[in-house]
Amino acid sequence: MDGSPKHAISRYVEWVITVVVLVNCSAVILDSIPEVHADYKDFFHELEFWSVMFFTLEYVLRVWSLGAKFSAAEGGAWKGRRGYIFSPFGLIDFFATMPFYLHVFFPTLDLRILRVLRLLRILKLSKYNTALQDLFAAVHSERRAFGSAAFLLLIATIVSASLMHFAEGHEQPQHFGSIPHAIYWAIVTITAGYGNVEPVTKAGEIIALLTGFLGVCMAAIMTGIVASAFSNQMSRKKAAYQSQLRQVLSDGVVSDAERESLRRLQQQFRLSDAQVQAMIDEHNAEKSS
Repeated sequence: MDGSPKHAISRYVEWVITVVVLVNCSAVILDSIPEVHADYKDFFHELEFWSVMFFTLEYVLRVWSLGAKFSAAEGGAWKGRRGYIFSPFGLIDFFATMPFYLHVFFPTLDLRILRVLRLLRILKLSKYNTALQDLFAAVHSERRAFGSAAFLLLIATIVSASLMHFAEGHEQPQHFGSIPHAIYWAIVTITAGYGNVEPVTKAGEIIALLTGFLGVCMAAIMTGIVASAFSNQMSRKKAAYQSQLRQVLSDGVVSDAERESLRRLQQQFRLSDAQVQAMIDEHNAEKSS
């Protein structure tokens, strides 16, 4: 249940949870179609009930099993349980069951809100795929660069909105009558390329063109930061795996436990067999030289 077990049955548990999550998300999407809901609402209700029972049991088992993570000297059972309950994955697992219980205790809640909350179950899959974890780690590692880019975006938005207010405020007061109104147009133009309001003055057209160009520049900057962060993240993973590999190969003997440890680490870091073989060849070449 911890996500990194040594037994093969854990893989079947992960597959079962993955299938249940995908079936649930598909059901939520189909249930939003009025015609489908009218014909299969009883089926969707039964599926939701048993799915909630499944996710509730999974959550209880995780909380219970993580009590064995730390010994009494390390903090006791509640240290592991508390760490999971308040972790991002623990909160995701908790809120995966909440829509059903909210509807039971508050039947007047808007069903659209409950559907959105139920779709959050798709985040449970991030526990078994490192894509989101890599994204969050990459963003965190480049948080200063993202902060600088966000500051530039803020300046560009305020300047563009102020200029459009003075250029178009008298001609289109319903859209640019104040700087806060113009800020909405600036944000949409920078992020989407078109602010949904056509300027009617020559100055407004020039400002709109420059604002759209700024949006393209900001998108390029953000893309470059994310690409660089992901590249650095993969480099760190390769370096960590290579370090572990060198340590295992240092004595010339690879035990079954070490081989299994390297296999799990390769799977966790999503390294291909070709990449691992290249590291082994590089180590052998250095050793022979």
